[in-house]
Amino acid sequence: MSKRPNSLAHGLVEALSQQIRLGTLAPGAKLPSEGAIVAEHGVSRTVVREALSRLQASGLVETRHGVGTFVLQREPAHGLRLNVDTALSVRGILELRLGLETQAAALAAKRRSESQLQRMRKALDDYQRSLANNDSCVEEDKRFHLLIAEATGNTYFTDIMQHLGDAMIPRTRLNALEKGDADLSQLGQVANLEHEAIYQAIRKQDADAARAAMWLHLSNSRDRFNAD
Repeated sequence: MSKRPNSLAHGLVEALSQQIRLGTLAPGAKLPSEGAIVAEHGVSRTVVREALSRLQASGLVETRHGVGTFVLQREPAHGLRLNVDTALSVRGILELRLGLETQAAALAAKRRSESQLQRMRKALDDYQRSLANNDSCVEEDKRFHLLIAEATGNTYFTDIMQHLGDAMIPRTRLNALEKGDADLSQLGQVANLEHEAIYQAIRKQDADAARAAMWLHLSNSRDRFNAD
């Protein structure tokens, strides 16, 4: 049986984003043409367009109409000076979440209720309000991810997420020295865009898009918190 377009787009998103993270596609580099990607990966133009749309939504690329699609410069988290122990702790939790929450997002897209979707929307609205007021948005961040776990209908997901508690949010692992002069609100703004992509996929009940959006969010989070 042939693969669904959404599944193919998810695989293409992973392949292209991996090239971006490894530097094979460096900041400022132009991605291969649509036709070249079709030929290299054996997918349709529809799949390529969907994958590029998801990469653009996650902030990895931008499309300039009539010119092409280019890799964006990923801003470093200025001022963060993570020690090795903190970096390993953050990376370990995010590796666990990558396995857990990508599947949770896909299940939530299939099973969420309208009430659960409304509560996710409120969590993101509260998150945006806290960012605008320069307040901590850790609780809203945590609430959004817990609501996705709840929407799976599988209590084991919520049990594990609740057990992680505040530790699931990387910036709660930093001490004052490690934060330095870092603008954590800027990190919050980037994460907020990624949250929106996850929410929209769940709203549309697109399991593959939700899985891809969560994978990008958590892998981006892992890359944002690396040791010097």
